[in-house]
Amino acid sequence: MNNALPSRTTLSSIILITGIFFIAFNLRAPVTGIGPVLDNIIASFNLTASQAGMLTTLPLLAFALASPLASTLAKKLGLEISLFIALILIALGLLSRLIPSAPLLYIGTGVIAVGIAIGNVLLPSLIKRDFPHKVAIMTSAYVLAMGVFAGSYSALIIPLAGYQDMGWQIALASYALLTIISIFIWLPQLKLHTKPTKDVTQSVPGSKIWHYPLAWHITLFLGLNSFFTYIMIAWLPSVLIDAGYDAQHAGVLHGAFQFASALPGILLIPLLAKLKDQRMLALILALCGSACSFGLLYFPSAAFIWTATLGFCSGATFILGISYVSLRSHNSRQATSLSAMAQCAGYLLAATGPMFAGALHSYFGSWDSLLWLCALASIACGIFGYLGGRDILLSKNA
Repeated sequence: MNNALPSRTTLSSIILITGIFFIAFNLRAPVTGIGPVLDNIIASFNLTASQAGMLTTLPLLAFALASPLASTLAKKLGLEISLFIALILIALGLLSRLIPSAPLLYIGTGVIAVGIAIGNVLLPSLIKRDFPHKVAIMTSAYVLAMGVFAGSYSALIIPLAGYQDMGWQIALASYALLTIISIFIWLPQLKLHTKPTKDVTQSVPGSKIWHYPLAWHITLFLGLNSFFTYIMIAWLPSVLIDAGYDAQHAGVLHGAFQFASALPGILLIPLLAKLKDQRMLALILALCGSACSFGLLYFPSAAFIWTATLGFCSGATFILGISYVSLRSHNSRQATSLSAMAQCAGYLLAATGPMFAGALHSYFGSWDSLLWLCALASIACGIFGYLGGRDILLSKNA
């Protein structure tokens, strides 16, 4: 298997960059697009709110469980083939939504999530390998692309479902057309079989990282942010519809939330390089998120302001939490251990959010409890972000 950095012509580099962006287009929208049509899914299959929440919980469980498998797949088959497999899985999962079956909807969503997990783990490694001097720019650009496409899809899915009575199933499955195009654009890369970079393949047996409070501060900072974010991704349209918005307007606001979550990459990455202590930034972002949750509860008429600001705070907190992994570590081995801990425990925590929020709605009969839950989760996130933002490092023994 070839480990050397591939030599590329200008044309092949353009084709690679295009392929990277088309992969990025598929790493969020196929999962988050469910939110605006969740009420339709509930009605079609007579689901409870908790069962519907499981459609958003499944991807998070897959992210936690399938992410470690991505590096094993890449070590055996290479980055290029592994990313190709990720696109195939996403396409199959999307196409399965054409079949009117609740079990198949869950299975297809799980298959999509495994494909996204592989892409999330391996795409940064590909960028680090092929664009070592442009990692920040490339990462910011593809994260922005993810947000733009996810937001646009959320905004368009209700009109698409209503077009000639197409229905929510065809509207959800239609994203497979873009995935299939992405597969064809990625085909030229299959002649290469290069391994992922060391940050993905590095083994960390016997790591003591789980024993250190600072590692838990960072893990809970990221986990609580994801907990809050995926509750919003799952239930925000339902909250807005209950507040008096029509389904199409709720879908647009859901899209605004996701679009805004991608914007902080442009602003924060240059800023983080200048900050040694990130405590106040973490606290301000979290308190702002909490205030916006209360804004949705008590002043829903200004929902665009609240949802867009919530999305921005969510994206900024995620970028800040990811930066903690590098800033609080002594070396790449330690950063790998901390990243693995944060992904595993953080996503498992986040996976409880949509189902728990759905259960609260079923119990209380309103979405007020969900918004209180999000506000309190944001405050807790700020506390752990403040603790993790101190200008200190993990013990060298971690």
